[in-house]
Amino acid sequence: MGILIGLLIIAIGAFCQSSSYVPINKVKEWSWESYWLVQGVFAWLVFPLIGSLLSVPAGSSFGDLLSLMNAAPKSTWLTILFGALWGVGGLTFGLSMRYLGVALGQSIALGTCAALGTILGPVLLNAFFPDMGALQSLTASVIIGVVVTLVGIAVIGVAGGMKAASQPEEAKKQAVKDFNFPKGLAIALLSGVMSGCFNIGLTFGADLHLEGTTPLFASLPATMLVTFGGFLTNAAYCLYQNGKNKTWGDYAKGRVWGNNLIFCALAGLLWYSQFFGLSLGRSFFEAGGTLDTLAFCILMALDVVFSNVWGIILKEWKGCNRKTIAVLVCGLAILIFSTFLPQLL
Repeated sequence: MGILIGLLIIAIGAFCQSSSYVPINKVKEWSWESYWLVQGVFAWLVFPLIGSLLSVPAGSSFGDLLSLMNAAPKSTWLTILFGALWGVGGLTFGLSMRYLGVALGQSIALGTCAALGTILGPVLLNAFFPDMGALQSLTASVIIGVVVTLVGIAVIGVAGGMKAASQPEEAKKQAVKDFNFPKGLAIALLSGVMSGCFNIGLTFGADLHLEGTTPLFASLPATMLVTFGGFLTNAAYCLYQNGKNKTWGDYAKGRVWGNNLIFCALAGLLWYSQFFGLSLGRSFFEAGGTLDTLAFCILMALDVVFSNVWGIILKEWKGCNRKTIAVLVCGLAILIFSTFLPQLL
């Protein structure tokens, strides 16, 4: 029962993440770089900070948590560094959906992210801290779980290719205005590789929490460090784009600030919910066990499932033939199966 509760919590977080781009459609009169920066303040600074405050046990303070991080500079700075690298993935993640749509863009990017994030976390941790025995977590069950997830992603990718080949250009543009499969595929793969650094950062920051912290919130301080690193990358790029595109005036449009702030905050909250849910859900799994190691991969798989549900709702698959839809459904079924597979091995 505990495992099912953990999976359900992660699934709720995944649903929130896949819904996080819906409020962005309500943002008015702002360029991409402007609303991306503002929602990032909430997603990568405000809510992660609140989450880390929840992790501080009674009798301790946030200052104690910062002192702990300062006492372990190698782990702290590596966590932030991989967060900055993840930030590159976050930037290209938005572009992947611009050229492929919510469903296909998230599927390819998050699938690559799931596999590399799960495998490279223990590998790199072992490279920097060989005495921790991090490679022991990469059991056969974990590898099989990752492979099955990749199979599901690949099947969905095939469905996306079939969609691109079968639809006339006009239909593609109606569903996704800037649809470009080759360009979108390259960007989505780059995004997936860099986005996998998020879980690598979480791996390096796994012990950066105070003694007495409830397991429910144990990974939230590391999440704060990773998203802080990501914010630095995204903020630098967005401010550069504001200057390049002369869009500084977006921030002076007082008439839309109320509306845009609300929807950017909602988007940020929904996005952060996936990692808040990941922290809560993992606490129901055996520490260091198969499900604990695969938790990030499971989250990404569920992100893909729900993003494709939104893709269907937003009519991104409208006009596809039955064969294409059947392949899509098959890929989604494999991803759902991959979520429960570790319990069967």
